[in-house]
Amino acid sequence: MYTFENTLREKGFTAVCGIDEAGCGPLAGPVYAAAVILDPKDPIEGLNDSKKLTEKKREALFPQIQERALAWAIASASAKEIDEINILQARLLAMRRAVELLDIRPDHVLVDGNRNPNIPDTPTLLIVGGDGKSASIAAASILAKVARDHDLLELDKQYPQYLFAKHKGYPTKLHVEKLLEHGPCPEHRQSFLTKIWARNGR
Repeated sequence: MYTFENTLREKGFTAVCGIDEAGCGPLAGPVYAAAVILDPKDPIEGLNDSKKLTEKKREALFPQIQERALAWAIASASAKEIDEINILQARLLAMRRAVELLDIRPDHVLVDGNRNPNIPDTPTLLIVGGDGKSASIAAASILAKVARDHDLLELDKQYPQYLFAKHKGYPTKLHVEKLLEHGPCPEHRQSFLTKIWARNGR
């Protein structure tokens, strides 16, 4: 999991940053992104694609990453921004925001996927499936996922009728049922609801 980072450090890069996002598919809530610069002298055991980890394991790794990384940051793009600029652009925007919030300026970034967020003046390596291949991207995926899940728990308190705590905004049968029953709230992505309305004669 540290091969990409170690190879870049051997080439002289000293602040290699992993970037990943969480929440592209849900019908509600922001899309989150995180940026992490790990400490090569303090490798964290158990890092992997957040989707391959249990919630308990993600929650355990979340503070470890924050305490032991050289730098980390979490950012988001709102449901309104997703509707305005589309989910791809919102995802890339959240990634850029996360990098801007870092205490250390990265000299190279590793990005999960095949879309370049275009971090200014910073060489970038795109890695499809990177959250399962790069420790720093995996760490970013965990921070983004857990932070978004926590946000949805807060939205559950604000809008209890949708049961966000159960489905985290994803298009589950339960979520769609509650959406049809109550209509959308301000945190729903209106651009994501078109097909649901069409299927249900709205």
